[in-house]
Amino acid sequence: MNKICLVLFLLLIGQFLLGQQWSDYTLTPRGDTINRVDKQKLKQGPWSLHYEQVRGEPGFDEEGYFENDKKEGVWKKYSLMGDLIANEFYKFGYRDGKQQYYTSLGDLLREESWKAVNPKNPYDTISVPDLDHPDIMVEKIIKHEVAEVKNGTWTYYNSATGAVAKIEKFIFGQVDKGQRTNGDSVPKNASIKDSSPVKQIPKEVKQWNKTKKPKGGG
Repeated sequence: MNKICLVLFLLLIGQFLLGQQWSDYTLTPRGDTINRVDKQKLKQGPWSLHYEQVRGEPGFDEEGYFENDKKEGVWKKYSLMGDLIANEFYKFGYRDGKQQYYTSLGDLLREESWKAVNPKNPYDTISVPDLDHPDIMVEKIIKHEVAEVKNGTWTYYNSATGAVAKIEKFIFGQVDKGQRTNGDSVPKNASIKDSSPVKQIPKEVKQWNKTKKPKGGG
């Protein structure tokens, strides 16, 4: 009996302390606290969000962490049927790094690459060709006008075969003009290499090869 009373007492103390720390929160069936809101009305810690279908857009659930009201780290998105449809990574509340999106059957649909901009320091240093000497690279400081920009390789997959359907490359929101795109013939895990230029055979050599007789011929 004393043990039962002690457990109940500890639970009451725990609920009291939680009430002092958070202005709002939700308890899971296991007794864990999620969807926490602190005294400053900022979302903190683990959260689970639910969105119903709206104007033809499918609904979904997502789980991840908030830090001072901003998404931080890995967020997982699920269909309303419970299937994983996205792995997203956040920094400063914005998408950063590789993002992965899946079909309802679990096949990889596309991979995106983003860069989150630190609102306290929206500047970046990039290397660009010198205007007077294009073969020389110089560093240039740029200021981002948006909170997140496309940066890196975006890969689209054929959902039926799993092969690469298209590749796009971006540099701080701008299309990389020197990029290559590949079709379905490229395997998903294949490395992409630049092909060497085909050597042109002079016309005279071609003509000589036609008239040349093999050794031992009559």
